[in-house]
Amino acid sequence: MASIESEANRNHYAAIAANAGKLTSPQAIIDHNDIHWTALTGEPRGVDYIEVDAGGVAAMWVVPKGADEQRVLLYAHGGGFIGGSIYTHRKMVGHLAKAVGCRALLYDYPLAHQAKHPAQLKAAMSAWNWLADQGFDPGRVVIAGDSCGAVLTYGVLQRLRAQGRPLPVAALIISGWFDMAMTAASYETNREKDPAFAKEAVDWLAAKFIGNADRRDPEVSPLYADLSGFPPVFLQAGADETLVDESLMFAERARQAGVETRLDVFDGMLHSFQMMAGRAPEADDAIARFAAWVRPRMGLPAAGEKTSEKAA
Repeated sequence: MASIESEANRNHYAAIAANAGKLTSPQAIIDHNDIHWTALTGEPRGVDYIEVDAGGVAAMWVVPKGADEQRVLLYAHGGGFIGGSIYTHRKMVGHLAKAVGCRALLYDYPLAHQAKHPAQLKAAMSAWNWLADQGFDPGRVVIAGDSCGAVLTYGVLQRLRAQGRPLPVAALIISGWFDMAMTAASYETNREKDPAFAKEAVDWLAAKFIGNADRRDPEVSPLYADLSGFPPVFLQAGADETLVDESLMFAERARQAGVETRLDVFDGMLHSFQMMAGRAPEADDAIARFAAWVRPRMGLPAAGEKTSEKAA
C-alpha cells in the first residue's frame, strides 16, 4: 500500500489537471512547477549547488559533501519540455548524487515555447561536450534523466555512437517518455489512475515539442532507436502512471539488443514519484536502489564500505 506521504505526488498531478485550463501561458506553467513541483522534495542537506555555464548551457553542479570528484552523473530534468528546470530538480538530484557518492551536473535546455527539437538535444550535447572538455572520463560518467529527460539521454547516446565517441558507463531513467507515437496500452488501462497524463495531454506535449515531425524519429522516440552497444540501463516507473508500458516496451527492446537492463515498477506510484525524495519512503527506496546498482559500475564501493582514499 502506498504511504500517506506519497499522496503528495498524486495530489500534485491532480492539481495540474484541475488547473490546466487556467495555466494559459508558458510562464504560468513554469511558475506553477517552480512553486509546487519543487516543494515535493525534501532538502538533502550536506549538498552544495554551484551554477556554471556548461558550453553555453545553463547548468548546476550538485556536490554532496565528500563526493568523489572524478565521477559524474549527467542529469536531464523532466517537465514535458514545457516546464521543469535545474531549480525544480536540484534537490532530487542532490539526493541521488548523495546516495551514489559522486557529483552531478544538472543542465537546462530550451523549452518548447522557446524552440522545438532539436534545440533541446543540441543543449544536451553541449553539456556532454563541456564535461569532456573538463577532462572527465566517459567511463566514470553516468547519464540520467526523468520523463522527457529520457529523450535527451538517449539522443546523446545515439549521437555519441554515430560520432564514434566513447559512451558513458551506465544510464538511469525515471518514468521515461520513450514513444511519442503513444502506442502503450497503459494510456487506457491506467487512464483512471493517472490524473495528469491522459493520452490527449501527452499528444499535446509531443506536438509542442516536435510540431508535425515524425513521432517515430529515434531522436525523439528512443523506443524506435537501435539500442545495440548502449550501456547498461536501470529504468524505474510507477505502476499507476499511463506511461508505464513505455518503460516495459523499452526494457524489452533494450534486452533484445543485448543491453544489460533492469526495470523496477513501483506499486501505487505515479510519474516521477522520485521527486518526493526526502519525504516519502517509496522515493527514498527508489533512490537507494539506483545507488546500489550504479556504484559498482562507476567503480565506487558499496554503500557503507569505507576506503582510505577516493576510488581510483
